[in-house]
Amino acid sequence: MDKITRQKCEEAYEIVSKVAKNTGLIESEYFSELTGNKVYLKPENMQVTGAYKIRGAYYKISQLSDEERQKGLITASAGNHAQGVAYAAKAYGVKAVIVMPTTTPLIKVNRTKAYGAEVVLYGDVYDEACDYALKLAKEHGYTFIHPFDDLEVATGQSTVAMEILKEVPFIDTILVPIGGGGLATGVSTLAKMLNPKIKVIGVEPSGAACMKASIQNGQVTTLPTVNTIADGTAVKTPGKNIFPYIQKNIDDIITIDDGELIVTFLDMIENHKMIAENSGLLTVAALKHLKPEGKKVAAIISGGNMDVITLSSVVRHGLIARSRIFTVSVQLPDKPGELMNVSKVIADMKGNIIKLEHNQFFSINRQAAVELVITLEAFGPEHKAEIIKTLDEKGYHPVIKNPTADSQD
Repeated sequence: MDKITRQKCEEAYEIVSKVAKNTGLIESEYFSELTGNKVYLKPENMQVTGAYKIRGAYYKISQLSDEERQKGLITASAGNHAQGVAYAAKAYGVKAVIVMPTTTPLIKVNRTKAYGAEVVLYGDVYDEACDYALKLAKEHGYTFIHPFDDLEVATGQSTVAMEILKEVPFIDTILVPIGGGGLATGVSTLAKMLNPKIKVIGVEPSGAACMKASIQNGQVTTLPTVNTIADGTAVKTPGKNIFPYIQKNIDDIITIDDGELIVTFLDMIENHKMIAENSGLLTVAALKHLKPEGKKVAAIISGGNMDVITLSSVVRHGLIARSRIFTVSVQLPDKPGELMNVSKVIADMKGNIIKLEHNQFFSINRQAAVELVITLEAFGPEHKAEIIKTLDEKGYHPVIKNPTADSQD
């Protein structure tokens, strides 16, 4: 395939629709009120394999010859493309080998295996897994399916934009997450073909902003390291073949810190009862970076494959970040009734104690003072401030301590 064309995108839409779900747009009253724009969520976390990746993988494999498919397929992926390739390979009845970084969440590994693929864990990040997959492809003669740096894969991903524009033809802005750039290439290229006035903004994690660095440098740039909780977009080097499309069609790139993703995760659970993985939340977090202009904005939630351990950790950190959980240290005499007294103060303020640590060795003179470390639940920053003020007025002089991720244990 020499270039992405409208005809190829339309063909991909017909082919991909046989296996992928049209996830539809969800109009978000919460994010619309919060940001001053009319927000639509494109929930690819509700896709057949839990992410948009099945679109590009299936279309790419549909374009291979029977000989290429029968050789067996191989790819490298942090999880979502892996499931897309495994699903498509199963549909065509051919072998699939998936090389995944050792840091890949267990849920993605297990689901990939469940589709019948052989999983090989190698390397700490995607780039290392990809190099090893290319090595195996050469050794065994497998057909390599690149997760993003492939024009046919990107064409398959363009079907996300097709669905958005069929539902809301006059969308003003599309927010698209960027890892290696395949989804951003497909979405931005088709969107600009259908309506050049549409603004397409890429969103990357601050700790893995390889595409932003590449655009700034005018050439594909490799980051020395990546560090982000958005594992699906933890890519050091963006695609070389698709880079010209990004340069031409992406209007801007927003970068998002991990802390923003954590808070956004709670926003999604509490207001949309929806779980999205950290990479999928990039565009939702980016909504707050847009000017409040009453524009129609579509945020693509790229996936929702998150393991329970990671989910639990993100929820806890989110509660801490929002002052829903906090920890204070108070000093009190080591005598009967003191613990009850301080507990009553907190109870009267509607605080909920969830953990206590009683340190009798805080001071040499136990009668003078022992330390009580209290982890408690509050309604938010204002309630937290009221509890701390009341404790101080009662003579306990609380000191805020840095809570930990296990504060709910």
